[in-house]
Amino acid sequence: MASFFNAVLPKMSGASEYASFFGDERRHRVLHSLFGAYHHDDIEQDKLIFDTNRTWTAKLSLLNALFPQAKVICCVREVPWVIDSVEQLVRRNPTHVSGMFQSKSARNVYGRVKDLMDSERGLVGLPWGSLREAWFGAYADKLIVMRYESLVRNPSSVIGRLYDFLGEPSFKHDFENVEYAEDEFDRRLGMPGLHTVKRKVEERNRPTLLPPDIFMKYADMNFWESEKLNTKKVAVL
Repeated sequence: MASFFNAVLPKMSGASEYASFFGDERRHRVLHSLFGAYHHDDIEQDKLIFDTNRTWTAKLSLLNALFPQAKVICCVREVPWVIDSVEQLVRRNPTHVSGMFQSKSARNVYGRVKDLMDSERGLVGLPWGSLREAWFGAYADKLIVMRYESLVRNPSSVIGRLYDFLGEPSFKHDFENVEYAEDEFDRRLGMPGLHTVKRKVEERNRPTLLPPDIFMKYADMNFWESEKLNTKKVAVL
């Protein structure tokens, strides 16, 4: 839905030739109806809707206007290890050329990391900047930040707290049997295994594949770990 909104909004505002036909109320109705049409069946059944996109955190004012009760669950991990995980997949699939990297300079780990951390379109840099915007913004109370490290060490406790923050009844999960894959999507992207989730939720320790200078460069980007920077009292699990 975030992609739909990004496509529709420019046609209703700004320099568009149609902008004069849209006031705020009409724009809100169009966006609200777009969301309602896509999620129609779940809304009819009064289900809780999860709409996933890493850029929602850059649109909290829009979400607040359209859906005041909405919350945004932000799954985070220490940034160097996110980069390391992507690099691990690249090296695991040496005969593939991933569409994840657009730059011609992405021919070695330094070029790939530069692409990943690009603030405009990078797989890591764009959502990191969007989350930081939301973290320090006026609607930070909508955020629930879930740390990967906490989840893999104590999944039952973390998920239980998530239900509490959402105000939803708890559900018993089997963390010994969790599996997920999007093989066709990953194959088309040239990154097999990108969305594959292993059966058991557990902590797995291994050495990093990154050169030390890259790892250290991004080691201080985990701003959600700092109590001093959490001035808006964002829920961090």
